[in-house]
Amino acid sequence: MSLLAPTPADRLADATGRPYFLWDENLSLDQFRARLRDADPDVRAYYLGKLMRQAKPDDVFTFATVDEVSAALPAVDRYLGHTREFWHWLLGKWARGGDR
Repeated sequence: MSLLAPTPADRLADATGRPYFLWDENLSLDQFRARLRDADPDVRAYYLGKLMRQAKPDDVFTFATVDEVSAALPAVDRYLGHTREFWHWLLGKWARGGDR
């Protein structure tokens, strides 16, 4: 992923520890990461989908690998909203051997 430009770690969260992409929920970065590892697959799917929908695409890969995102796509699809087409296009392109 050398072409990605993720947000620097010190800019991912505000002074209270809330990630910029969780403008609608009061969770710290650590709490968010814990949700991505939750034992409940529905919780993991919801928060990965929220990340994919609300964060910069480059920042998604700070929290999950391309393989993890691709594998989770069927479960997160319903949470992607207006970004659904983008994620299907991007992951499909990479699956067909496009640049990563």
